[in-house]
Amino acid sequence: MSALLEISHLDVHFATPDGDVHALKDASLTINEAECLGVVGESGSGKSQLFLAAFGLLAGNGRATGSVRYRGEEILGAPARRLNALRGGAVTMIFQDPLTSLTPHMRIGEQIIEALTHHQKISRDDAVKRAREMLDYVRIPESARRLRQYPHELSGGMRQRVMIAMATITGPDLIIADEPTTALDVTVQAQILEILRALKTDKKTAIAMVSHDMGVIAGLADRVQVMRHGAIVETGTADEIFYAPRHAYTRMLLDALPKADEVPAPATEVGAPLLTVEDVKVSFPVKDKGLFGKTRTLRAVDGISFTLHQGETLGIVGESGCGKSTLARAVLQLLPKTGGRVVWLGRDLDAATQSDIRKLRKDFQIVFQDPLASLDPRMPIGVSIAEPLKTLEPGRAGKDKVRAIMQRVGLDPAWINRYPHELSGGQNQRVGLARAMIVGPQMLVCDEAVSALDVSIQAQIVALIRDLQAETRLSLMFISHDLSVVRRLSHRVMVLYLGRIVELAPSAALYADPRHPYTRALLSAVLSPDPRAERARKRELLTGDLPSPLDPRAQLTFLKSRLGEPDYRPRLIEVAPQHFVAEHDEAAAAASRS
Repeated sequence: MSALLEISHLDVHFATPDGDVHALKDASLTINEAECLGVVGESGSGKSQLFLAAFGLLAGNGRATGSVRYRGEEILGAPARRLNALRGGAVTMIFQDPLTSLTPHMRIGEQIIEALTHHQKISRDDAVKRAREMLDYVRIPESARRLRQYPHELSGGMRQRVMIAMATITGPDLIIADEPTTALDVTVQAQILEILRALKTDKKTAIAMVSHDMGVIAGLADRVQVMRHGAIVETGTADEIFYAPRHAYTRMLLDALPKADEVPAPATEVGAPLLTVEDVKVSFPVKDKGLFGKTRTLRAVDGISFTLHQGETLGIVGESGCGKSTLARAVLQLLPKTGGRVVWLGRDLDAATQSDIRKLRKDFQIVFQDPLASLDPRMPIGVSIAEPLKTLEPGRAGKDKVRAIMQRVGLDPAWINRYPHELSGGQNQRVGLARAMIVGPQMLVCDEAVSALDVSIQAQIVALIRDLQAETRLSLMFISHDLSVVRRLSHRVMVLYLGRIVELAPSAALYADPRHPYTRALLSAVLSPDPRAERARKRELLTGDLPSPLDPRAQLTFLKSRLGEPDYRPRLIEVAPQHFVAEHDEAAAAASRS
């Protein structure tokens, strides 16, 4: 294979008020034609800056030295006119967050054909035709209608597919995919990776896959480069990196990933029931556009029932929009329910006053997905940690207690006067845990508490939660779209689809014998850090995006025999001891698979 891109001894420095920051150190790599190079490392390792520097996209305070050759031509420091001809044509980029990369006031079609009219000078009619063909290629249904829509009218998965369409419509030699699946649900991630595989196979496009997810790299990359602190620490084929890693950092990244056959059993025994949720419903009125638009009902949570026991972890999984977080907030009395009831230790919380609920807050706490969004940036972390204790148990707040819980969750007590911006993401998540645990709750809700963390930090937080549960007999509602993380913690797993339970079973039974087609698709989409297994694997993918929860027939996606009854709700059937599955048609489920 001939070299397409050659980067040699690339250094990147940033001038900051705190001095010079050496962000990239003597980095060298080669990408060959029709090859996928995986560039892997944790946040801050310099992965993105490597390619931004190579193609002249550094921030104004950055400077790059070294050599970058594209098809033998030196392009580092090339004039903007030459780089503009190259970028978006022969070399394109897919960014992590499509919503910030798409122009909000331009229709999707205009943004896609812009690259064609600029780089290939074809007629508008031909450009529109090519844009429709490309939307079909990336599996966006109703392509003609989508071309007329704006970015905010599409789901996250569709926006990412639009970005892929924009990046591939000019027939580039090289696509740089910078964390293109990090913010996506597992089923949408699987669809995006299938599209990238097809581009590599069908169109012989070279791909630079930048990711912190070793599972993504295992399934796509031919060769892998591992980065840490701005330097490349290991290079090899995918098989060499995954099966015979030489650098300690590479081994640490691989060890942090859960192995399917090495999942430890939950640390605690299950006790008496603490929480009973009976047919809880949460609905929101949504008004259609226009002066005379109708008001429709969005059923965010549509009749969910379960029981949580002392010391038990109930994993709650499902894609974005399925009602996981809304359910948790309804259980914690943080938003009003439309129907049903929540019983805590035999006490109906709906009959309790706000004053009573406030007193009960110490019994159930929550850890949110983004710790920085839930911590006051103007308050030292010690004050933030002490705040629940000061509010719920006046007189007990003290620095000694704060220091003790900080040490327990792995924070240096000497940091008590630091501010959130002075800590890393993983450290701030520990602050959130300390803040929740300082009042000694009996139940903790973790709402995507580890999804934004690097794999090594994620493994530390999961281990910490297991240890806290073993010590305190804590009950957990663990909400996540990552089934591999849920498996490490959960006694039982509840799968949600559009506000309803489609499967509820003991963890071992659900992972060994998933009965509902949606559960099977979720499990099939989970990536494995095993290149050989990923190459040989046949996935059970769902086509398209989730239907709208405003559609009264949406619940019947897997029960099409009842489409004539839009108000029908699939029933839960006990198919084995404690294993409940929602009604579905196997024929309809098969039709939903690709």
